[in-house]
Amino acid sequence: MLQLATDENFNGDIVRGLLFRLPDLNLVRVQDLGIEGAIDPVVLAWAAQNHRIVVTHDRATLPAFAYERVVAGEAFAP
Repeated sequence: MLQLATDENFNGDIVRGLLFRLPDLNLVRVQDLGIEGAIDPVVLAWAAQNHRIVVTHDRATLPAFAYERVVAGEAFAP
């Protein structure tokens, strides 16, 4: 099963809707992890270490940091 992590700017209504429809969905919010306010590279590193896929609405900065991880050969969730 997918293991997801939503970043701070992900719509809470969507999270609630997903969990309502799929109560067994393995989804955590960065707000609940103690890394709220962390910069994108920290969120991506946490997700990689914890085998989670980051779900975001952030098209402005997060994709660039994800690309930097790819170029540097750093891990992503399997």
